[in-house]
Amino acid sequence: MDEIRVATFAGPGEPPIIRTVPRPKVPPKGALIRIGACGVCGTDQHILKGHWPKPLPWPFTLGHELAGEIVEIGEELTEDFMGKPLTVGSRVMLPPLMPCGSCYYCVHYPETANKCLTPVYYGRYLGFDKPPHLWGGFAEMVYVDLGELPGTKIYRLPDDMPYLLGSLSEPLTSCIRAFSRAQRIGAFPWGATVVIQGTGPIGILAIAAALEMGAGRVIAVGAPEDPRLRLAREFGAEATVDIEKFKTPDERIAAVRDIVGGFGADLVMDCSGHPSAGPEGIEFLRDGGTYVEMGQFTDAGSIETNWHRICTKDLNVLGSWAFTANDLALGVAMLDKARDRYPWRRMQTLYPFDEDGVTRAVADAMAMRTVKSTIIPNPDLADA
Repeated sequence: MDEIRVATFAGPGEPPIIRTVPRPKVPPKGALIRIGACGVCGTDQHILKGHWPKPLPWPFTLGHELAGEIVEIGEELTEDFMGKPLTVGSRVMLPPLMPCGSCYYCVHYPETANKCLTPVYYGRYLGFDKPPHLWGGFAEMVYVDLGELPGTKIYRLPDDMPYLLGSLSEPLTSCIRAFSRAQRIGAFPWGATVVIQGTGPIGILAIAAALEMGAGRVIAVGAPEDPRLRLAREFGAEATVDIEKFKTPDERIAAVRDIVGGFGADLVMDCSGHPSAGPEGIEFLRDGGTYVEMGQFTDAGSIETNWHRICTKDLNVLGSWAFTANDLALGVAMLDKARDRYPWRRMQTLYPFDEDGVTRAVADAMAMRTVKSTIIPNPDLADA
């Protein structure tokens, strides 16, 4: 294959254009990875809605929830970040925005290296006409070069892990890290009652992560019933609260309190990204409970007036954004260990890699018609 197809966007609100670019030469510490599956992330949706807070170099290729197969590898790239061997044919995932490993935060605060001052993407923000072209997963292949960008990380997946399952490892890792932070301060004890705000892909994965990490009860708040709330229950939520049925914050608070009973939940995690989630969510908690915020990462608008309740309820409040390099292996391991315990595949609605398919994948994700829109650039890898 001398040419590779990529989907590029010219700017917010623009449709995807499938372009053909030359196959780049693979350097000694580089690799070409054939995409088996790539999910449409909430970040992709924010970018295409124009919510991203910094200028972006349009046009470029989106997509970072990817899993694929190494089809060409440089002679000096012999192992992944965890020391596992890499060869042609290895199944891998690539995380976005990895810490550089050398800035002040990376050296002195490794547990919060996700706030690296000079983060590295596995590709580069280049236009489609500038090689190596292949920096996003909405493409037939993606390119990495650890020689030029040493902060880049690659993680080998188990040899028998389907690419569709592997493409969930990046968003699941964000959930694991958030709960791990709560555990480290004693705020997520074994058997805790957990409420998840939001039933998009992160919310659904958070249900599985909570149960795998010791939650006794999980309640999910979101919409719509089909497909999201139904799937939340299939993933193990004992009950769901439909925000389309319980339309006001007071109604939702009462509904959650009625389900939880007692003084309220031990931990509430916001995966919704809605600006009103925080003030509402802290009322789901018992006094002394913990609110974990991981849904707000772009401008959420005005701050609601009752945030003073953070103080009066004596809450522990955690912000959790993305993950560090060591966290990713935990996401892969949890998926592998729990692959038969949850209906992972039912999260994913598959779309072909053409302009119509990419357009529908993004539109259906934004309209909440899917839980996880997933683009399949190479159909022969989809079920492998």
